[in-house]
Amino acid sequence: MKIPPVKGTRDFYPPQMACRNWIIDGWKKVSQRNGFEEYDGPIFEHLQMYQIKSGQEIVEQLFSLQDRGGRDLAIRPEITPTLARMVNQQVNALPRPIKWFAVPRLCRAERPQKGRLREFFQWNIDIIGEDRADADAEIIFATLDYLRMVGLTATDIRAKISSRRLLAAVLTSIGIPAERLEPIYAVLDKKPKLPAETFEALLAEQVPDKGQAGKILDFMALDSVTAVAGIIESNEALGKAIDELCGVLGVLNAMGVGEYCGFDPGIVRGLAYYTGVVFEVHDIAGELRAICGGGRYDNLLRDFGGPAIAATGMGMGDCVLEILLGQRGLLDAQVPKRRLEYFVAVADPQFAEAMYEVTAQIRSKGHSANFSYKRGGLSKQLKEAVGQNTGRCVILGQEYRDARQVVVKDMAAGTQETVAVDQFLARLG
Repeated sequence: MKIPPVKGTRDFYPPQMACRNWIIDGWKKVSQRNGFEEYDGPIFEHLQMYQIKSGQEIVEQLFSLQDRGGRDLAIRPEITPTLARMVNQQVNALPRPIKWFAVPRLCRAERPQKGRLREFFQWNIDIIGEDRADADAEIIFATLDYLRMVGLTATDIRAKISSRRLLAAVLTSIGIPAERLEPIYAVLDKKPKLPAETFEALLAEQVPDKGQAGKILDFMALDSVTAVAGIIESNEALGKAIDELCGVLGVLNAMGVGEYCGFDPGIVRGLAYYTGVVFEVHDIAGELRAICGGGRYDNLLRDFGGPAIAATGMGMGDCVLEILLGQRGLLDAQVPKRRLEYFVAVADPQFAEAMYEVTAQIRSKGHSANFSYKRGGLSKQLKEAVGQNTGRCVILGQEYRDARQVVVKDMAAGTQETVAVDQFLARLG
């Protein structure tokens, strides 16, 4: 009986592994050039950590277990709680701002669908200990830095930016009590996914006053931060929120990614722990789930028993990203194909021992090399070399027996040269 992979997981055969490595290597390269340091944590943590961040309902969205000591554990569905725990453990010894990144393997117990699997890889970047708009802008810039690097343009993607602080100021300005904000956030977060009539009906349940609901709908329709002042009476909280968001957009313009960015009050982010600027990156066509999302979460470290420290970050999964890059033809054009540098072939089986020796020496000098296990005729070995996308074939035959010389054949150009084996190996460094 053939056993299939678990639904919502993936097998990574060599071509898929090459794609995965290319994506992850790019994440790491961009993180490092933007000044982030890599960290990681355990694959499972105490279940309580995720309940602190996301509430009891998170239990149904992750894989949980009990260890032999009866402790409730969970396979990590995200890494931000691990980040908070790790920073809190050494909070007084870590220089600030803390700029860390991670590329964890995560698991979530949810229904698999396009762009969402039960096991996936995610790029996380976070800046802790800096409350200025520069930090929020740098998170967004680093995100776009990667997406630009892999070939996506402003005609492909858009960073939609908003602010929980701005939304709170708008809602309280029109008379919504502070204790009613969270349920309204949950409704507003659903707006992009629902028909207008359905969304307005849900909003009416939370905001029965038609005047207030109308103001919210007017706000959600804006495409400019400065236009907020035209529909909401100005006050100190609103002014600060507008200035903060304008500051983020200004930095992004100065860093040369302004064409990718825009204000979108429909970006709310469902998690309650966001406190300030929030953003998501979407494909322009709107055919896919968000490529990534993030924002400011100034209270999370305090919730995990540490001090109140400003923090902002982003998470990007590999699933939607891979779909989009595939649709744009950017994977076939950029993911490296298998490439073997050298294939050592023998014109006669008597040279088998020398074949092993030469192959081992090529590898010891840092180059990839293979030989044929079957050792059929030379033509079959050369065909095997072609099948492995070999750059050069090193042939041991009459020349090797007479003068320890090898024939080095350039498989692409079809040219070849005869050279002493010691001289050939010396060239390799």
